[in-house]
Amino acid sequence: MRAVLMAGGSGTRLRPLTCDLPKPMVPILNRPIAEHIINLLKRHQITEVVATLHYLPDVMRDYFQDGSDFGVQMTYAVEEDQPLGTAGCVKNIAELLDDTFLVISGDSITDFDLTAAIEYHKQKKSKATLVLTRVPNPVEFGVVITDEESRIRRFLEKPSTSEIFSDTVNTGTYILEPEVLEYLPANQESDFSKDLFPLLLEKNEPMYGYIAEGYWFDVGHLDAYREAQYDGLYHKVKLDFDYNEVSPGLWVGQNTFIDPAAKIDTPAVIGDNCRIGARVHIEAGTVIGDNITIGSDANLKRPIVWNGAILGEEAQLTACVICRGTRVDRRAHILEGAVVGSLSTVGEEAQISPFVRVWPSKKIESGAILNINLIWGNTAQRNLFGQRGVQGLANIDITPEFAVKLGSAYGSTLKPGSRVTVSRDQRNVSRMVTRSLIAGLMSVGIEIQNLDATAIPIARTVIPTMSVSGGIHVRMHPDRPDYILIEFMDAKGINITKSAEKKIEGAYFKEDMRRAQIHEIGDVAYPSQVMDRYCTAFEKLLHIDTIRNSRAKVVIDYVYAVSGAVLPQMLDKFGADAVVLNASLNKTTASAIEREALLTQLGQVVEVLKANFGVQISANGEQLILVDESGIPIRGEMLTALMVDMMLTAHPRGTVVVPVNASSAVEQIARRHDGKVIRTKANPTALMETCQKNSNVVLGGNGDTGFIVPQLHPGFDAMFCAAKLIEMLTIQERSLASVRSELPRVVHKTYTVRCPWTVKGALMRHLVETHPAENLELIDGVKICQPYDDSWVLVLPDASEPVVHLYANANDRDWVDESLRQYRARVQAFVETEVEQALGEV
Repeated sequence: MRAVLMAGGSGTRLRPLTCDLPKPMVPILNRPIAEHIINLLKRHQITEVVATLHYLPDVMRDYFQDGSDFGVQMTYAVEEDQPLGTAGCVKNIAELLDDTFLVISGDSITDFDLTAAIEYHKQKKSKATLVLTRVPNPVEFGVVITDEESRIRRFLEKPSTSEIFSDTVNTGTYILEPEVLEYLPANQESDFSKDLFPLLLEKNEPMYGYIAEGYWFDVGHLDAYREAQYDGLYHKVKLDFDYNEVSPGLWVGQNTFIDPAAKIDTPAVIGDNCRIGARVHIEAGTVIGDNITIGSDANLKRPIVWNGAILGEEAQLTACVICRGTRVDRRAHILEGAVVGSLSTVGEEAQISPFVRVWPSKKIESGAILNINLIWGNTAQRNLFGQRGVQGLANIDITPEFAVKLGSAYGSTLKPGSRVTVSRDQRNVSRMVTRSLIAGLMSVGIEIQNLDATAIPIARTVIPTMSVSGGIHVRMHPDRPDYILIEFMDAKGINITKSAEKKIEGAYFKEDMRRAQIHEIGDVAYPSQVMDRYCTAFEKLLHIDTIRNSRAKVVIDYVYAVSGAVLPQMLDKFGADAVVLNASLNKTTASAIEREALLTQLGQVVEVLKANFGVQISANGEQLILVDESGIPIRGEMLTALMVDMMLTAHPRGTVVVPVNASSAVEQIARRHDGKVIRTKANPTALMETCQKNSNVVLGGNGDTGFIVPQLHPGFDAMFCAAKLIEMLTIQERSLASVRSELPRVVHKTYTVRCPWTVKGALMRHLVETHPAENLELIDGVKICQPYDDSWVLVLPDASEPVVHLYANANDRDWVDESLRQYRARVQAFVETEVEQALGEV
């Protein structure tokens, strides 16, 4: 027997699920509805299937092809010009139907006994048998009434409440004899329930209703779609699963990794090639497709997640549908009944309210609250550059194809034939991205000086010596081990300006990239003596004899994160004793927790070896944390104050450059040494530019970003700082513990408050308007200063996340605690009011 699978429906009521899929191809338990129907047909020995197609026909044809992979023989009939209706499309293939055949709907889930229905049809010598079932509420279906012999006497398609005369409904599954098609006109739209069956009744043809036992559910709207998934999970319907049942009620696909700290309640389905992070909670009823990545601490309460989606850390999903290839960023909330269409992006801390629908390829901005359906408009263009370079999830945002285009865009802003350095850290993913950038640069006629795996201070040192137009450095993000950071430098080794960033973004988004002719394609060179140039510059700024006479012992922890680390060799050359820990480049990037454990280990080694101090160097040579001779870490604001004190002791009346949020201990130290303090915006580029523009700068930066010694190169350099510390401690005859004990006792605390992007500007304006102008500093954010001392509060919007940072600074701890409490309450109250007003307007 042949079966006709009615698969032409567009599923309007299932939008946005069916914007780019025909309704029968919508997945239930990670398989298309049509595949579940084909499995049912196979169970009843029906293996010849003709699928009638109209809406997006290629989707089904590409998936099933000839049907051999699914154990059936598939034939397709496409309604090219206009839909012919349920009966008209079958009439259109009448030449293929020369014997009893079965018609089955492509948008319902069932496990009916089709064999029994076919036997019933033959037993009754019926011309048309309708497979019926009983439902509690028949308003949405065609109602059928039969006599005592089950012969159909009357039916009504989708009656009103007042017209209901039975709870027995038409399931869209029919067993027909081919001669009934002779009643239908050719090439005209016609319907089984509205046209053919009334005509058969009128002609008194034998037409019977078979009331089937078992499960049947019309997946006609979004609530029904979710319910069908849950019914399949809880075995209310017999469906085949694609995956092994690894424990009762838990089906897991191949090559899927589930962190041991994840918690999974059953029943649940997790597809092939998935990655489930630490402390993820997957509640019973959840369906996860293939190739899904779920970040740590995410909470999934019965969502349906289609193939290829990416769920960020701490994402919260509740009984929603996330379609193919959608990305849900950190701490985003998608509430019950919401649907996010394919290839969309939900930004960090965004919220999609209950039952809101988002059409495919849309972008919800970070921190936004969406209360209405998002249908029109394209994906919003975002800025490529953040506060520091271009950054994104490794191999998700920053992919090879993205990097090729970015390289072409950057190269197109330079003159043809320009030379650019390219360097990276030692990670394989950085190598992949670097090679893609190089390909893009070459394609627009740029010559490459490939520095390969090189610490970023070394790259910044040699760039000014190489007659290049600029440089690119690729590395794992120092604060987020799953992120790639791509930094662009000018001919001096300083991060490029905002205007240069805008030019690159313009070329990227407008796709305004030139194409070099074959003979103009750029070349790649590997310059020699790169390390020697850095070492020479390094040595010129140190008193080598002082270090040699110090006989210092230093323990260096590289936390598996520094390429081309030359410090041990340099110190050995200067006669100092360097003990190196964790220098392997093969281990993956250490997490924050692992770095803390390594820092504890470093303190212990320093104590045991009676070393002068220890230093943990990270961020590919830029950042450091010190450990004094007692094994106590020195970091953050204390590290900033210590470095400023030592450099101004060595260079009285010098100038130091620090970000706006640095502790006022810097000013107090500068006053001791008749020094000058310049404060900048709280970003690395501002620090680098200010150090270069001002004379007599001896130090720039802070304990979080690292430190700049502008006489060496314009960037941060933890390796040089460590060597300089040996020199200064020796000349000043001090230890780190003694320096620390002499630092000003300033209380400096911080607190982070959630703040949607749309509220940040209003919050800053509110703070400016509600404080006296003479008490304000507006270098970056809003700093409210006390007129009588160094006390202040800073409200600083984050450039990358929907948050603001509060800083309170004073000599008085009680004042700091109270000020932080007051401004936290003030900011939170303002944010809540603004959000409520926005919701009211919606």
